[in-house]
Amino acid sequence: MQVEKPAFGGGATGSVLHPIIMVATIVAVILILVLPRKKIAAPFLFLVFLGSYGQQIYIAGIHLFVLRIIILAGLFRVAFASKNSVGSRLVGGWNTVDKAYALWVVFRVLASLLQSGGASGAIFYEAGMIWETLGGYILLRFLICDEEDIILTLKVFATIVVILAMTMTHEKLRGQNIFGYLGTIPMVSDNREGSIRAQGTSAHAILAGVFGVTLVPMFWWLWKSGKAKLTGILGWLASTVMMLTCASSTPLLSYLGALLGLCFWPFRKSMRVFRWGLAIVILACHLLMKAPVWFLIAHVDLLAGNSGYHRAMLIDQCVRHFRDWWLIGTDTMSTWGWDMWDLSNQFVAEADTGGLVTFICFVMVISRSFSRIGRARKLVEGDEQKEWFMWFLGVTLFTHIVGYFGISYFDQTKISWCAFLAMISAATTPILATTDTRNEHAAPRLRGSDIDYRISSVQISSQRKALG
Repeated sequence: MQVEKPAFGGGATGSVLHPIIMVATIVAVILILVLPRKKIAAPFLFLVFLGSYGQQIYIAGIHLFVLRIIILAGLFRVAFASKNSVGSRLVGGWNTVDKAYALWVVFRVLASLLQSGGASGAIFYEAGMIWETLGGYILLRFLICDEEDIILTLKVFATIVVILAMTMTHEKLRGQNIFGYLGTIPMVSDNREGSIRAQGTSAHAILAGVFGVTLVPMFWWLWKSGKAKLTGILGWLASTVMMLTCASSTPLLSYLGALLGLCFWPFRKSMRVFRWGLAIVILACHLLMKAPVWFLIAHVDLLAGNSGYHRAMLIDQCVRHFRDWWLIGTDTMSTWGWDMWDLSNQFVAEADTGGLVTFICFVMVISRSFSRIGRARKLVEGDEQKEWFMWFLGVTLFTHIVGYFGISYFDQTKISWCAFLAMISAATTPILATTDTRNEHAAPRLRGSDIDYRISSVQISSQRKALG
């Protein structure tokens, strides 16, 4: 049944909770509270990605989404975890990626509150945003502490995408989404240019495809490393099926981006040259083309019904209306042109809705993540297995970026982004921590008296040389 939506908050004005999801939520909360830390990720991720979208209890204007309920249960475990147990808190402490992510959340929330003038609806909505984005991130940082946790998490993701691949194949062939019986997802699949676009449990077909594709590089790593060859193969095949059945260009481009990143492995020591070369080429195209360089996106036409021109116009209008959004964002982007309310570009969405500082913080999350991966890869040169691990992390990050140019994560896909950021911290912390320890031993901090003594010794030596 279609329900009305409030003017602010983005949720239904009534409870929408299927009995199956209600039972699954109760079971998941119990498991999260009683299971050992390493096993909590399974019930959490299964419920998040297999039916939680839109499921909620509506009480006195507050939307208690299933996602928020299980995040709260997980944060309860984080709060009461023993400080003396190894890996009970965030591995490696609060790092630069964490700081950039937290700043992104804070500034995005502040921008929205300032735009609304502190309306009560906005306060409730942004409290929910903090609950999901920051709470979910902290929970996953708590759950993913080392390589063993990464492998277990990827096995869970592989199982999820196998299930989604089978249901999306059925949806592609029959035009009916079996998850529609839960009441929050359309049962009749979207059809564009005669092609059915399967969406599974996601809010949109593009998000379903991007979710699967962004896991592909890590499934490749499972296979190549020998950690879980069968799981890696099944996960890769299932993710490929999700990309094909969603019938969208963005997941396909992300998939090609993953393949391109893999092909650059032989040039891993010369990536600075390629990055600067790419920047120069983009600048040259911008100066020589009749239209701005971002209109190259409009010429990408891989599938029928492609909307590359819309993506190009989003960037163009964002640049042209810089004065409207740079301070605290804006809510008037729908007046900039046809369908400009459809922010199907994560970077544009951050700028338009949060302002320049929010946009910078979001870019910092990505740049700091690349920095940690790059430094860690250089430190393990010679150990090919670890180098491949770091490289696949970098390829996964690049795959997310390609996807961000075609969609913004507004459903449970943002949890997979949080999980990946947690994997980066878990994988790089031991490597970077070892280097920091070596630097401390190699270059101990000098006290003031030691510095004065060394200066005096140099002066005496110079005077003796002058006297012959």
